[in-house]
Amino acid sequence: MLSKAADLSLPARPPGTSASPRGTPAVRLDGVVKRFGAVTALEETWLQVEQGEFLTLLGPSGCGKTTLLNLMAGFLEADAGEIFIGGDLVTATPPYEREIGIVFQNYALFPHMNVAKNVGYGLRMRGVPKREIARRVDEALALVKLSGFADRSPRQLSGGQQQRVALARALVIQPKVLLLDEPFSALDKNLRGSMQVELKEIQRRLGVTTVFVTHDQGEALSMSDRIVVMSAGRVRQVGTPDQVYRHPQDRFVAGFIGDVNRLPGRLEACAGERATVAIRDLRRDVEATALRDCAAGAEVDVFVRPDHLGVRPAGEAGSLPACVAALVYQGSHIDLYADLADGGRVLVRMPGQGALATYAPGTPVGILVPQGGLVAFPPEP
Repeated sequence: MLSKAADLSLPARPPGTSASPRGTPAVRLDGVVKRFGAVTALEETWLQVEQGEFLTLLGPSGCGKTTLLNLMAGFLEADAGEIFIGGDLVTATPPYEREIGIVFQNYALFPHMNVAKNVGYGLRMRGVPKREIARRVDEALALVKLSGFADRSPRQLSGGQQQRVALARALVIQPKVLLLDEPFSALDKNLRGSMQVELKEIQRRLGVTTVFVTHDQGEALSMSDRIVVMSAGRVRQVGTPDQVYRHPQDRFVAGFIGDVNRLPGRLEACAGERATVAIRDLRRDVEATALRDCAAGAEVDVFVRPDHLGVRPAGEAGSLPACVAALVYQGSHIDLYADLADGGRVLVRMPGQGALATYAPGTPVGILVPQGGLVAFPPEP
């Protein structure tokens, strides 16, 4: 969605708008399936990407997220279902006619072309006049902070600069949808963080609909409007970062998104949206969504985040007896690992450095379990 105006530093359209009819999803998948021989890489999937949205496909390797992205791009042919971009049916449309921009994991720059020719390649293939190509390439390079790099070759660029060239090449064609396939995976940690911020700023400024593939949970949580959590070719949950982090719908999402502790418990009662579980002698309320089919007395697994747990002196009422196993200094916080008296290890995330002096390995402690922030699921079969 790069503007034909002279300055790409201004939004081409108000964020979230598009040339497509008002209310039409930028991308829609209706019952899409993909198989490779006898293997189903993507089970029947229904998904909508809204105009101007930053949607992330998140999951472990082999979960189907890249397959889903390639189906949107047209690099793979669906075995069932239909794909729409901007309201147009594109299931059988080749990639170059889908009006998408894509940034690959390895950037896929042409080594024999300089930066300007790399960025303008898609415009030349579309027959855009040379003067227009030059103007739009200059604007795109300014957008990604690479003005003055037009005559350099890709081998003269750092990894971060190559990534920016790939992004400029994807945006300069004014795509309906921008597809990003793990574009930060080859960058070091510090550069990856700064590029995440820059990409999100550009996406917001242009209002371009973006589908982003990653296995990095931190990237997904910090950048996304919504996250699609996937495993084994299935969409497990779609929601905002806060929804998938605090209100996971199944065991996989609860265990995959962020660090989490799992405590054995027993269901005591279930009514409406809440349930009561016993964790040893503690009674705690949890979300009841996954427990509605469980009878009172059933075993459950309670999931709780490390930053929700607390540590107190041993024997304090309302705590689980444990012994400190290890302390790991993380700069802004301390990770305290403790072995519970009845088995199992928990991670407690503690701010500051006081824990280093207070809780040495081998120290008996009590682990505090909060009343809120807990979710529970039936044990794995």
